[in-house]
Amino acid sequence: MAINKAMRAALKALSYPDLDVKKNYKLERQVISATSLRVSKLSYRIWDHKVPCGDHEVPVRIFNPPNDPPRRRMLLFFHGGGWVTGNIDSYDRVCATMARLTSHIVVSVDYRLAPEYKFPAAPEDCYAVAREVFSDPSLLGVQPQDITLIGDSAGGNLSAVVSLMARASGEFSPKRQILFYPATYYDHSETSPFPSVRENGTDYLLTSKRVCDFIDLYMSDPKDLCNPYFAPLMAKDLSHQPDTLIITAEYDPLRDEGEAYGRRLREAGNEALIHRMPDALHGFLSLPPTFVQVRRSYVMVNHFLNGEALCE
Repeated sequence: MAINKAMRAALKALSYPDLDVKKNYKLERQVISATSLRVSKLSYRIWDHKVPCGDHEVPVRIFNPPNDPPRRRMLLFFHGGGWVTGNIDSYDRVCATMARLTSHIVVSVDYRLAPEYKFPAAPEDCYAVAREVFSDPSLLGVQPQDITLIGDSAGGNLSAVVSLMARASGEFSPKRQILFYPATYYDHSETSPFPSVRENGTDYLLTSKRVCDFIDLYMSDPKDLCNPYFAPLMAKDLSHQPDTLIITAEYDPLRDEGEAYGRRLREAGNEALIHRMPDALHGFLSLPPTFVQVRRSYVMVNHFLNGEALCE
């Protein structure tokens, strides 16, 4: 259903363009934790695990699909939240739904958050978990070729970054990645080369100012902005990347940079499918699956995971 005038007015009122994320990120985390809907571990067969990474451990939560499929496959999921908010608890419902609708094991990664842990802490944590699940099929009974990286927003950024890190290290090679409205560039001010930053940057919940604040909280040094592990669009070489499905949202300041990343992947010789979800806002994956945008997304995701042509 298209966004009508009344809905536009409501969205504008809720967008809070002047909210200072830098001062209020701790409060925002508390609100997210307090309002997140948890799922029953018994009903969805989930359990927690920890992966060593240097001097600390990275918590992960593992969601089994309700019915054991004949072939065990995995989605390695990195959550959104601007690298500053969100956690495995706040994404419980998303991951449980994902496991149920895709018949995949979902492994959700609780990477360290900025500004307490700035770049490159989050990519390092995500890479450590990916290396473990790709390197040891006995852990969950899933072969490396049956593991797909997936993430939304900042998590989409981290999925793309882990793929780039894996190519550089040669330790493992993801075959597929799914990026929901990923952050792939570093500039979300008026100087951004992407029109969606200006077209959708004030009235659609996620504002360009919020994205700029998240970027400032995440980076350790201005030099990070040119690092492809910070902003994947800065990579000079995008060859030898996984088959990729990118789903963007029509009314999202990050829309154009996500689609630009898909085009860059194609130009480098990779398979990349790009779909702009009509009438969708940033973060729509967290909505219940009764929403048409979520239903359509999972149809596309399942076609992609099964190697089938997309039905748009």
